[in-house]
Amino acid sequence: MGKLHYVSAQELTFQRIEELLNEDLELALSDDARTRIHECRKFLDDWLAGSDEPVYGINTGFGSLCDRSVPKNDIETLQQNLVMSHACGVGEEVPVEIVRLMLFLKIQSLSYGYSGAQLATVERLVEFYNNGIYPVVYRFGSLGASGDLAPLAHLSLPLMGLGEVNYRGVKMPAGEVLNKFGWSPVRLRAKEGLALLNGTQFMNAYGLHCCLKAIRLSRMADLISAISIDAFDGRGEPFHEFIGEIRPHKGQIETAARLRSLLQNSEIMKRRKDHVQDPYSFRCIPQVHGASKDTVDYVCSVIKKEINSVTDNPVILPREGRILSAGNFHGQPLALALDFLSIALAELGSISERRIYQLLSGKRGLPSYLVANPGLNSGFMIPHYTAASMVSHNKQLCTPASVDSIDSSQGQEDHVSMGANAAVKAGELAVNVEYILAIELFTAAQALDFRRPLKTSHFLENFMEKYRKKVGFISDDRPMYTEMNASLEFLRNVDDRAFE
Repeated sequence: MGKLHYVSAQELTFQRIEELLNEDLELALSDDARTRIHECRKFLDDWLAGSDEPVYGINTGFGSLCDRSVPKNDIETLQQNLVMSHACGVGEEVPVEIVRLMLFLKIQSLSYGYSGAQLATVERLVEFYNNGIYPVVYRFGSLGASGDLAPLAHLSLPLMGLGEVNYRGVKMPAGEVLNKFGWSPVRLRAKEGLALLNGTQFMNAYGLHCCLKAIRLSRMADLISAISIDAFDGRGEPFHEFIGEIRPHKGQIETAARLRSLLQNSEIMKRRKDHVQDPYSFRCIPQVHGASKDTVDYVCSVIKKEINSVTDNPVILPREGRILSAGNFHGQPLALALDFLSIALAELGSISERRIYQLLSGKRGLPSYLVANPGLNSGFMIPHYTAASMVSHNKQLCTPASVDSIDSSQGQEDHVSMGANAAVKAGELAVNVEYILAIELFTAAQALDFRRPLKTSHFLENFMEKYRKKVGFISDDRPMYTEMNASLEFLRNVDDRAFE
């Protein structure tokens, strides 16, 4: 067994989750978590043995069927039926890295001991995670209100030997994997279907993934824009420390400081400038990147709260002797935050596209489209088209999902968050921004080479040396998509410390 992460009630941080993912730590339930899960299950079993009081989803139907009582001898069948009937997802398969986070977040939520799950059920989820068994989950089906019902049903089906899983890169029936490991299907007991399906783990997994990516994209945008500044022969005054002192937004101050550091000792920056001002896409980088940083910080604070929360319904409070039906599964906090995150990331892509455009304009001693013989060669004309296309797509993706709601379940679920759609859109948009920044780096590197023999800062020269080993200078027209993809792969694989 490798290094372990003990699932417990201790507060999760983004740093710990990155360690969990990057170091491939295995999961184990802490003693405290096992005790909480056991105590909650025992309280529920004792309550069921001694009471006929109707409690939603435990001995009643679901949604608008909440007034239909279910006999005690059908309570377990009720839970099995719930999972099977709710597995209605459609569309593309959710990426394995998101499903992995869903598994972890579901385990974490159940470990708090407020959901009534069996210890055996939680342990089977842990075994799935540790053995790389990832249920096949589909992109669409959640309204983001009663939790992520359809996606979490698909996540849960394989526990029962149903549905499909991805195992070692192969999609197969879940029953085959259970047989391979010698596991019997889990027989869900009272409340367990609800415990598995009620929760925000689908939109929260996407949100967590997007936040981790957004932090990296923000750093990436600063570094690439610094290269663009020198490639465009930009001025340094907009990044002066005093500018932030008189408008003290945290992100603006942080961005300007990073640009000063990245451009320190640049020969290009130090030389005399003939132009008085730069276009906004260069001059206002601290204000634009900074506002996106502040937004990312806010969204991360929301996601951090959510990964440390119980989002089930009803919740079981064994130490208080109560079962409460409420609304912690509603995704509104995530829906609003993820729509906001999409806007913040889209702006990083939008201003990046403008810098690409300026670098191709034939100004400040740079050749049109950044080739020595424009006309015969189109140069970087069409990489800009691609970036512009993706910026336009991002504007469409920024249409907020959270302002929509559709009445469902015969009016019982009459306001829904659409947080799952907000999450999926944010994930798609983040990938678009990554491509746009890769195109800016491709373009800025080409422009910078036209400034030779002048050099940029020591830090950026070292970065460019690594980049040029993967993506070369373009002398004459060639198929550009290969270079653009190479630029993207370079950014995806470069160590985080390169953006510091």
